[in-house]
Amino acid sequence: MGNTTIESKETKKALIIEDESDMCLLLNIMLNSDEVELDHVKNLTQAQEYLAKENPSVVILDNKLPDGYGVDFISFIKKNYPSIKIIMISGYDASAEDVAIHNGADIFLQKPFTKDQLFKSMMGLLN
Repeated sequence: MGNTTIESKETKKALIIEDESDMCLLLNIMLNSDEVELDHVKNLTQAQEYLAKENPSVVILDNKLPDGYGVDFISFIKKNYPSIKIIMISGYDASAEDVAIHNGADIFLQKPFTKDQLFKSMMGLLN
């Protein structure tokens, strides 16, 4: 059996960077799938440590975090890990969309968003 068979069935990873436990739980429920393994960190420092060790296909990034803004972290991800796709989520500042897309986010979702919007966005980036 060749490696291509094993690789084609490999689960993809997604990293959720979100400090609110309730929102993180909701994201986990919304994105529950056999195709995606979800990991979670609560701030940008933990995200940097995670990215140094792991290689997720997608990052779901909140904007307001305890140690900074997600929109500012996008350029760090794109510079150091250009293959990672980014879904920026924000509930506070609609103007963050322009900055997020300009900095390299692939998709911006304004809270509240539906399970369908989030799941289709993520799966579209993974395929």
